[in-house]
Amino acid sequence: MPNVPIRVPGVGESITEGILARWLKPEGSFVKAGEPLFELETDKASNVVPAPADGILKITAVEGTTVPIGSVVGELDPSGKPSAPAASAPSRPTPPPAASSASAGDGASAAELPLSPAARRLAAESGIDPAQVRPTGPGGLITKEDVAAHRAAAPSPTAPSTSSTPPKPEHAPPPAPAAPSPGPRSVTRQRMTGIRQKIAARLVEAQQTAAILTTFNEADLSRVIDLRNRYKEPFQKKHGVGLGFMSFFVKASIEALRAFPTVNGRIEGTEIVIPQYYDIGVAVSTDRGLMVPVLRDADRLSFAAIERTIAEFARKARENSISVDDLQGGTFTITNGGVFGSLLSTPILNPPQSAILGMHAIQKRPVVVDDQIVIRPMMYLALSYDHRLIDGREAVSFLVRIKECIENPERLLLEV
Repeated sequence: MPNVPIRVPGVGESITEGILARWLKPEGSFVKAGEPLFELETDKASNVVPAPADGILKITAVEGTTVPIGSVVGELDPSGKPSAPAASAPSRPTPPPAASSASAGDGASAAELPLSPAARRLAAESGIDPAQVRPTGPGGLITKEDVAAHRAAAPSPTAPSTSSTPPKPEHAPPPAPAAPSPGPRSVTRQRMTGIRQKIAARLVEAQQTAAILTTFNEADLSRVIDLRNRYKEPFQKKHGVGLGFMSFFVKASIEALRAFPTVNGRIEGTEIVIPQYYDIGVAVSTDRGLMVPVLRDADRLSFAAIERTIAEFARKARENSISVDDLQGGTFTITNGGVFGSLLSTPILNPPQSAILGMHAIQKRPVVVDDQIVIRPMMYLALSYDHRLIDGREAVSFLVRIKECIENPERLLLEV
């Protein structure tokens, strides 16, 4: 019976390759059909690929390799059987290491001692007898680090006393404490995940290909907070989900996009493409990086449907089960750095989109209302946009429209 090839499956229309992140089964193990076999990372998500058949696993693509969709990364031998663990060979006592010829006091000359060239040079420059250095290298080799450690541990030479040395004062200040010797320093290295690599590439692409500009405003959230406080319990009971701020901003963004449709558009070559629908991306932070699942036809969704969909996206992102389809497309994006305490930021575009709205932390600040200084819960808003497509007047007006909708949430319900 021929071996069954293990191929990289297709995971989405625009995905042509991925990174084989790790094998979930070791080479030579017996695998059953449907068992998780390896992880495939793309610029959108991470997918677990199951075994196509029963058999003994033979791996041909190593972890960290970029693999095209449809390529073969291994084989399964269906005629193989699970092998019994091999008996371990009897252990043999390890002979003690030979005494080093460089141990202190062995009387060996520097020429006879095994020194690395760098250690020999450092010892000569420092006036150190190599016979006094404790070796740590293989076969008793004295390394440069051994000489440096010996030099650091050696006491400083005492200056010769002379008869002209004046007597010490009766109340001499205490000697300064010796500086602590530096401890060991280390670094760690790990491969960037496929998602992180793609995030990095797309961010650089956005900065290099778009004329990004950011405009700012602030919104008074008093009425939204009051509305949430009054209706959050009946909303939770009826719809089974909490009433958050994001649904208000999704609705406000749609109203602003309707008024300024260019913000919903994108540039393709020499053409301006303006979708007549509203697919709103909502940035979700995960331990694997930022993901932007998309609310399809968000203008047709109720507040409850928006909140339920966002909650489901967050759950799937945490459980690493979000699909490529959930992340593809989108005409406009909203990101909320306020959940992490960000007061103000300039969000970067999510190509090929032309604009992104940044929400921030809610802070009580003094503001002037009807010529009176009052304390209000305020949020800074930021709109980053591609100046090639969107003029400054449009961008500012768009953000003002969002501000008006948030400060008068009844406009969202009446769609005015």
